[in-house]
Amino acid sequence: MLTWHLILLACALVLVTAGIAYADDDPKVDAGKCHVVEFCVSVGVDEDTTGSGGQADVPQGGADGNPSKVKCSYTKVDQRPPADHPVWKGKDPTKNDLYFKSCSDGGQDNPAGFVVVPTGQPPAPQVDPQELAQRAVDSMTLLGPAIASPRAAGKYTVGVPMWMWIHQSATTYGPNTATASAGGVTVTAIAKVSKIVWSMGDGTSVTCRGPGTPYTPSEGMAQSPTCGHVYSKTSAGAQNGKFPVTATSTWLIDWQGGGQVGQLTEVRQTNVQASVGEVQVVR
Repeated sequence: MLTWHLILLACALVLVTAGIAYADDDPKVDAGKCHVVEFCVSVGVDEDTTGSGGQADVPQGGADGNPSKVKCSYTKVDQRPPADHPVWKGKDPTKNDLYFKSCSDGGQDNPAGFVVVPTGQPPAPQVDPQELAQRAVDSMTLLGPAIASPRAAGKYTVGVPMWMWIHQSATTYGPNTATASAGGVTVTAIAKVSKIVWSMGDGTSVTCRGPGTPYTPSEGMAQSPTCGHVYSKTSAGAQNGKFPVTATSTWLIDWQGGGQVGQLTEVRQTNVQASVGEVQVVR
């Protein structure tokens, strides 16, 4: 209820600032002052007041067509402000209708404002392209790295180069593309892993900018040209006798739609254990 009083006060302040005395020369308007005029009052004071133009609840639809937690009400403003008033956003009042939009997520977030739409058309929900971009990303099922090496069943040796690499797919490395639409706005998002940080379990980490290079026996004792590590101690003292290895991928998502472009990031992890021993010399 406090929020609505604040909205009415803000509305009145806008008119005072603009120096506008409206509502058919209401005698309540004194010289040099402007009280809360009919334009503000008739919009609606709380959720149960329909106002002069009636009120409709419009749930904000998700990318899958299901309503989200945010619900918005649109109240048509019949007591129209002057044509040069800022709420018209420069549009012609003779060709457009004015609505007061109020939204609530059931908590403390209750944004409100005015919406101008062509005469006779229903007030379309205002869609945030970045929110749609996030919905597109959520539909991608982005996962952590599909680790190919080190293998949980593998045996690795102190001083011998370890090659790390992953299996690539749309959900584990990218590129992954998805779209989301609502309120006449469509956003397309493209996601791809920009880096993978390997925490090796021995107190060191390795940052790799690609998926890594698969090892082949012909490489012998060479180090990986793209993503590798050399252990300097065994995993005997680690829990279960193995180093806990964590591969953390950072997904970079480029999106565009609704006249906007932007970037989002997502982080995913995968864990594996590596058994590291020493070369046993037989004398």
